[in-house]
This record gives sequence, C-alpha cells and structure tokens, in this order.
Amino acid sequence: MKKEYVNPIIRGFYPDPSICYAEGYFYIVCSSFQFFPGLPLFRSKNMTDWEPAGHCMTRVSQLDLNEMGASGGLFAPTIRYHQGRFYVVCTNVGGYGNFLVYTDDIMSGEWSEPVLIDRPGIDPSLLFDGGKVYFISNGDDDDGVNGISVCEIDIDTGKVLTKSKCISKGTGGRYLEGPHLYHIGEYYYLLVAEGGTEYGHMECLLRSKDIYGPYEICPVNPILTNRNLGGYFIQGSGHADIVEDEEGQWWMVHLAFRQQDQWRPFHQLGRETFLEPVFWDEDGWFRVGTDGTSRAAYKVEEGRCEACHSAEYPKERWALDKRRAIYVRRPDYQNYRYGEKGCFALKGTDAKLQSLGNVTFLGMRQQEFETEFGIKIYGQTMLEGQHAGITAYMSERDFFAVDVCKQSDRYEICCKAVIGNMNVPMESVSMEKVSMQSAGIEQEEILVAIVTGHQSYEAYAQFPNEEGKKQWQKIGKMEAKYLTSEVTEGFTGVILAAYCEADEKGNSDYVHFSPLKD
Repeated sequence: MKKEYVNPIIRGFYPDPSICYAEGYFYIVCSSFQFFPGLPLFRSKNMTDWEPAGHCMTRVSQLDLNEMGASGGLFAPTIRYHQGRFYVVCTNVGGYGNFLVYTDDIMSGEWSEPVLIDRPGIDPSLLFDGGKVYFISNGDDDDGVNGISVCEIDIDTGKVLTKSKCISKGTGGRYLEGPHLYHIGEYYYLLVAEGGTEYGHMECLLRSKDIYGPYEICPVNPILTNRNLGGYFIQGSGHADIVEDEEGQWWMVHLAFRQQDQWRPFHQLGRETFLEPVFWDEDGWFRVGTDGTSRAAYKVEEGRCEACHSAEYPKERWALDKRRAIYVRRPDYQNYRYGEKGCFALKGTDAKLQSLGNVTFLGMRQQEFETEFGIKIYGQTMLEGQHAGITAYMSERDFFAVDVCKQSDRYEICCKAVIGNMNVPMESVSMEKVSMQSAGIEQEEILVAIVTGHQSYEAYAQFPNEEGKKQWQKIGKMEAKYLTSEVTEGFTGVILAAYCEADEKGNSDYVHFSPLKD
C-alpha cells in the first residue's frame, strides 16, 4: 500500500469531521452551524479523493434554522455504520439539543426525521458494542459531574436506558470536548479534544478495559497538536476520529486551519478536514504521523510515513455547484431558480444580509485563499429600488459585499463592509444607462467581482471608460483579517454568495445571474 496526499483533504469550512467505513467507501460528515442544508457528507474510495455525497438534513421538518444567529445550529456530528444502517448523531445548539438521524441508503435515500435524545451537553458520539448502544458526550452526568459521560440508549427511539456516568475529565487541558469511544482488542480507547478549537487545540488519548473506567492517560499525550509549531501555516489541529482501511492501516481525520501567512495568525477559510496516518505501537497505544503534528502532505507506505512541510494550492474560480451550494438559515425554495451552465435567478424578500432573516442567498464555501468570484447581473430583471449583489460572508455581523441597486436612469454600485455589525463607509459609484448603451453593454449587464487573497478582499465592477470601452475598476478593498475567526469569534468560514433583496415596499422579481467565464 502506497499513498500520497495533500492536506486538507476537504478544503474550506468543513469542520469537526467524523468518519466511518461501509460497503467499499469511506464517509465523512461535518458541522454546518446556521447554514442549510445541514451536515454535509463526502465519500471516497481511497481516503484522499473526496466527492460530495449530499446532506443529512435537507428538510425544514428536520431542521428549522429560522432566526438562528451566527455559529448556532448544528455542532460536531458523528457518523457510524451498523448492520446495514448509517447513523449520525449531533447537537442542534439553540434548537432541540441532541438527536440522531439514520438512513439505509446514504447516496439516494432520505434521512429520517430527528430522533431526540434526552441528554444535555454537545459533541455526541455513538458506540455499538456487544449488542448495546452507548451515547457519549461532554457536559454533566446525572450526578452533576462535568466531563465525558456515557449512557446506554435505545437506538430506535433515542430513549436513555441507563444512568449517565462521567468516565473521564480528560488530561487537564481546557475545553474538554469532541469525545469518540472505540472498542479495539481488549481496550476501550477514548479520544478527546482539549485546549479549545484555536491555536492551543490538541487531541488526547485514554484507555480502559472497562467502558466505565478508570481510564489511563496515554504517556505521550497530546497525540496530535500543532500548538508548538509557531510560524507553521497549519494550526488548530484536533477534534479527531479514526478508522481502519481494508488493508489494516489506520487513519485519523481531524480539523485544523490554514493561517493567512507564516507570521499572521488569522484564518478566514474556516476549520477544514485533514488526514493523518496512525500507527500502533507494541504497548497498545497509537501514534499519529511522524511526530504527532499535522503536516501539509504525506507519503505513506508499508507502516512508514514521510511528512512534507509545505504544499501548493490552486487558485479558485467561483462556479455554482449545486452539490455544494448552501443557504443561510431557512430557505424558501420558491425564491430560487436554476438554469443551465451555472446560471440561476433569485427573488428577494424583506430579509437583508445584515439581519437574522431568511435572506435570499446562494453561496459556496471559500476553499482557497486566492479566489476569483465574478458574477453577471442582468439589470433588466431587477425592479427599481431593488438590491442584488455578491458577498464574502462570515455572518450577519461580518461581511464584505458589492451591492447593486437599480434606479430609473442608472445603477448604484456600492462596496459595503460590515465589521462587528458596524457599517464601514466605502466607495459608491454610478453606472448610467446611457453610458452602458454607448459602450455596447447589452441587456444592461452589470459585471461585479470579488477577488480574494491571503490578506485582502477586493471589489471590482466593469464600467465604460472615456472611449466607451468596457474595463474593470477596483471600487473597494477590505483586510481579510476582519472576516477571520480571530476577529469575528465564530466557528464558520467565509461563504462566497450571490444575494437578492426586495425594495423598500417588499417588491421583487426574479433577478438573473450568471457566472463569469473569464
């Protein structure tokens, strides 16, 4: 067995990965927070090439995110496969708490309605063991002891069958979370995340011969962390899950993030999904990678691995992929129409980007630092006073946008920046319909773009110049650090999206958009 791959294996805001193996494929599920549909799935034959495999929560009856604020919603799912059925257990923070959903057909079937589990805490996991099903989470047990707790549940009804008991308080790090429990050989192995999902993040290992403990701490903890790699561009490694492949090689998936630059500790792409090889030692513990750190790339062969310390990443061009498309909170699908070649139409409502409403918003996660996000808006499909545009969106409190508003004789194009819910004054320019016609701009096409870099977001619009020819003009710039988790304090990453808003009277028609080809 020989494998070479580059991290992250799933790029952009796909955090808290959990993995299982079934029927010849590996499956990963990730957190989605306030975005819909919920809980994105991926599958792979070889652990390195991953394809979208749908979502677990696709119906409002399963997940109503109405008025859900930034970084609320779905936290830290776990996926498991047992006797022909896939189960995902998760927490709806700000909603109905812990729950599970299941399906017998992961690629083309529907997932069940949520089965509620009456246990507090977050980051739940499941262990099928000896005919019993154990529910693992962090928080208080039934005696009020805080830590990682375990109880038995009825997998069909979600009913808690036994008293919940704290089995571990971790290894001493802060923010104990993300537990996964495995029965391998004679031991129960407990993986936990500590240190907070930031620059001090780490993954720790414990084990016991009894599921309820006591648990001994691995002598080389943390088994995974990048907290001491100052200046290295991969940081925040932790919140891990492990799986064995068909050849007996074990693997760990976990979250981490790529910071902007060697000496700039900011990240806007969100927490991403990384992969590390796992090797068992003779004493029954396991080690991760070459030295317990997450690296940019690996070569793995016959129980050995070689880590690479850098990697090159491609430039990204935004193009609508319905498999990856997401909405914010609760979408009204009547306001979205899809055409050929990535074209679409959006109908606005009273909801605005800078609100907790269900704004008409069609986006995809930013997956690389360097991205070109260009859109053509067909002005003749807009009503006077209506707004449409594109945005680099972290939350309703933090975003960068190019906004187009139609007037009787012109289009007002405004570069907007919202930081901590404060509107930052930026440039606004007009495009007169007369000058558009003289430049040969047909059908009142408005071309706008956001060009992203490691440390900036720049806004552009295409205008006729003095000779009546079309040319791009930069109309605004924002430092990328204002859309990073270090500033916004959120758990998500930047979403690049098109949006549409109604006029002041609530009127809107379907505004047509198409992606730019060059």
